[in-house]
Amino acid sequence: MSVIGKPVLYSYWRSSCSWRVRIALNLKEIPYDIKPVSLIKAGGEQHCNEYREINPMEQVPALHIDGHTIVESLNIMHYLEETRPARPLMPQDVHKELRVWVREICEVIASGIQPLQNLIVLIHVGEEKKKEWAQHWINRGFRAVEKLLSACAGKYCVGDEITIADCCLIPQVFNARRFFVVW
Repeated sequence: MSVIGKPVLYSYWRSSCSWRVRIALNLKEIPYDIKPVSLIKAGGEQHCNEYREINPMEQVPALHIDGHTIVESLNIMHYLEETRPARPLMPQDVHKELRVWVREICEVIASGIQPLQNLIVLIHVGEEKKKEWAQHWINRGFRAVEKLLSACAGKYCVGDEITIADCCLIPQVFNARRFFVVW
């Protein structure tokens, strides 16, 4: 595979989705540049025409790598895993439950928790209810994550090796603390 230039990650500093990808890139020791995209300045730089060409969903992250642009954090991490197998972030034995557990934990976080406390949703919910809303969905999701972890955790989320599940969990714990979730 020929690599075209250094990867560029379109990212916002507080985006948990971007944070997942930064963790994966760093664990895999893939050098990259960050192109900041403010989700707040001027109504959100992700809504400008230039960025809409990069990511039609008008969200971060997006990763320009190998001559094309990939969007959505789990998709990006799976692409990195498939194209850069050194320093794997998925269990190697595909016939064991370990890969299933990694994917389940990732999906609970990426689909069941994070989108419901995303900036665009919290704006829609309103300032008065956003903390209560975020706490509800984070608590609900963390109960599911804890049940999954009870079956598969070792030193890390799934066994004793860092996986994509850990890349997803760390930023979500930060968000839980940000919204004063106690568990």
